[in-house]
Amino acid sequence: MNVVAASDEIPYDAAAPHLDPLGDPFLRTRFALPARPATFLRRERLVEHLDQALLTPLTMVNGAAGAGKTLLVADWAAGLRQPVAWLTLDPAIQGPGMFWAHLLQALRTQGVPVADDIDGPADGSRMRHTLTRLAARLGSGDRSVIVVLDEYDRVGAPEISRQLEFVLHHAGPGLRLVIVTRNEPLLPLHRYRAAGAMTEIRNAELAFTPEETVALLELHGLRLPVHAANALVERTGGWAAGLRLCALAARRCPDPEAYLKEFEAGHSTVADFLLAEVLDRQPPPTQCLLLRVSVLERFCVGLVNELTGRTDAQSILAGLHRENAFVEDLGHTWYRLHPLFREILRAHLRERGADLEPELHLRAARWLGRSGLLPEMLAHGAAAGEWDFTARALVDDLAIGQLFTGLRSDDLTELFSGMGPEATSPAADLVRAARELSRCDLDHAPAHLRRAEDELTADASGSAAARLSCALLKALAARLTGSPGRAEQAVRTARELEREVPAPLLEKHPELSALLLTHLGSTRLWAGRFDEARDALTTVADGTAGAATALAREEALEHLALLDHLDGWPTRAERKAVAARTQTERFGLPETSVPELGRLVLAAVAVDRHELAEAEAFLDGTDGSAPRDPVTAAARSLATARLLLARGRARAALAATEPAVTADVASPWERCHAALVASAAHLAEGRPDEAARVLEPVAGEQPVCAVGAARAHLAAGDPDTALKLLDALGAEADTGPAVLVRATLLRARAAHEAGDLAATRRLLARSLTDARRERLRLPFLEAGAWLGPHLTGEPLRGLAAGWLLPGATSEEPAPLLVEHLSGREHDVLERLAQLMSTEDIAADLYVSVNTVKTHLKSVYRKLAVNRRGDAVRRARELHLL
Repeated sequence: MNVVAASDEIPYDAAAPHLDPLGDPFLRTRFALPARPATFLRRERLVEHLDQALLTPLTMVNGAAGAGKTLLVADWAAGLRQPVAWLTLDPAIQGPGMFWAHLLQALRTQGVPVADDIDGPADGSRMRHTLTRLAARLGSGDRSVIVVLDEYDRVGAPEISRQLEFVLHHAGPGLRLVIVTRNEPLLPLHRYRAAGAMTEIRNAELAFTPEETVALLELHGLRLPVHAANALVERTGGWAAGLRLCALAARRCPDPEAYLKEFEAGHSTVADFLLAEVLDRQPPPTQCLLLRVSVLERFCVGLVNELTGRTDAQSILAGLHRENAFVEDLGHTWYRLHPLFREILRAHLRERGADLEPELHLRAARWLGRSGLLPEMLAHGAAAGEWDFTARALVDDLAIGQLFTGLRSDDLTELFSGMGPEATSPAADLVRAARELSRCDLDHAPAHLRRAEDELTADASGSAAARLSCALLKALAARLTGSPGRAEQAVRTARELEREVPAPLLEKHPELSALLLTHLGSTRLWAGRFDEARDALTTVADGTAGAATALAREEALEHLALLDHLDGWPTRAERKAVAARTQTERFGLPETSVPELGRLVLAAVAVDRHELAEAEAFLDGTDGSAPRDPVTAAARSLATARLLLARGRARAALAATEPAVTADVASPWERCHAALVASAAHLAEGRPDEAARVLEPVAGEQPVCAVGAARAHLAAGDPDTALKLLDALGAEADTGPAVLVRATLLRARAAHEAGDLAATRRLLARSLTDARRERLRLPFLEAGAWLGPHLTGEPLRGLAAGWLLPGATSEEPAPLLVEHLSGREHDVLERLAQLMSTEDIAADLYVSVNTVKTHLKSVYRKLAVNRRGDAVRRARELHLL
């Protein structure tokens, strides 16, 4: 066999005939490998895949117009050592006779000896004989012949495919057939696939990757970062022709990168290509269908029939998909247009009839609403500008709670951002109120909510779903304003309205009940009704898991964590706060939707354990500029204040307790804890009497307040009053170790000051045992320097070793405990760390040298050191500097 390497030059056997069955000369271009342009990018992943064609009888490269399939196969064929017979088909090659005559000529141009006794039949009379002889001749060779049929989708006669399969089957390994097409040929592809005898490259594989896009643009002299290439690939679908046309157009622009990011697809060479190669090749009814469905992200047969008034959309869509006419099959009878094709068609639709697009959106919205596809229905209703219709659909579906679940919150907020004052229905006002409440805007939300409620009250026939949605928003508004009574009333109203709503609709939206109870639990917590708050919040936390209720469960767990912290159970609080964070993470909710109360609880727990850097990290991870509600605002203020206190910044701690949110009702626990901070600040500044005075109004409200008051009285030299306050605590079951450890330490200090060493050690042992389980270090630091000698000696040293002290056998001095430094003492300490002399410190602070010396003595005493250097080192260990 005379083997001639494939190339763009086509060798002709001088003896071979050069006329087709109609007597016309063969056109050489039909047998030539298409030339690759200088900007052609060889993609090795596809070339490697095509190499499998040498091992399988049949290979199909199936892709849309401009997908790069012809150049891919031509480049691959040019690099082979085997004969490659190339035939580009066109409409002029009609009927089996013309087809086989051209295929025989393609074989002859590559030196395949088929001309001796095989003629190209002009009709079907000798076709069987010709095909049999051809198959036998190809099968008898010692090397296989590769035949590439380009643009095979132009073959119209079904019998050609049957004849081709006959030759392919009987030629055996002597023939390797490569078909390049826009649609699937009428060959028994299922048999070849089942037998593993077929190589396929389809549209998705032909698409350019972002990295390949970068390389292609570089061949055009353009540079684009990969992240920008990602956006370009997403917009074009990696379509080869689209990328090349964009690159050519960008080269003519002063800012190519900006063009590639923002080019108008509807008015470009890309649009010209797609309109000519895809749209114009379709019959007018199909063109109309494509233009109308361009307003849809995805579509099914029923929806297309609705928009077109046709009844045969199923066959048209299936045909377009088979033809790779930029219609993608999503499965389950749903389709979508190629994104760039859709963009171009929409621009074309607007040019043909600007008034048609809103009508199409509205018709689509109504059909989607009847089909229960709410998200898409809302999108099309908004696109049609029918805001009252769209808002009513959201409210009547009881889906307004989705604005607060994190799943579709951002989408719905953005969707309704275009709603103007022309929408005047109660549903529109409810949506406006929900949007404002979702971002805690209490300046505008109440007016929208009142107007909607008034209209719904006036219209007794109004939707129960709308009135229930209104109750949900009123509960949220009550939570944000700290109004427990209004929250209770809103939830009672909601429970009554739930009886009027169809059960399947309620079951469809579990987030509604979860949100209501979360808002109710938050307001009860604010009011200090801890047991009732815990009941409501536990119902949410233990409710059915799911994405719709994940955010409500997270908020409920965070509130339960805060309750545990306020009751003095740091480990319980920590567990619930950590568990809360997993609720939304498992469903991939956006971080912007995640509440911050859990982080604030973790910060407070870290302060109790004197892990100040960790506490600060938790606080930094929250958005302190926009507290969601009074509970969160108070939790942030108190966690910040207690961290500042632990670092000896008493004045800053006092400032931090200023309320960040104005509530309608004062919170007893918030008032109590703010007084505790003020009392501790006064103690740090050396004013124990003032520390006791600020706690007098709240000393009997909560155990933690009584302990704080006892601490102040003990510091003021009044142990009798202190012990009476502690005795009044009793043994309440819900009082946790963070409170009881402090109470026990105060009793130990009273025993120490009374000279009762045995009682002191017994009480210290109990406090160490209770604190160790919770890793509570701060109460011991707050206790003062009197505690150090007790803990560094036996038998208490063993109880403190490893978590409060370095270790029982360590030769290093134990880290000594410290009273809070006053603000002025902290100022002196900071200048001490700057190696300033006593005189320089006095001058810098505008005080006398003797005053500085007094402050230094106090600093040394509180830090249990005797020298400047030791004071600075110890202060750094305690994060005071």
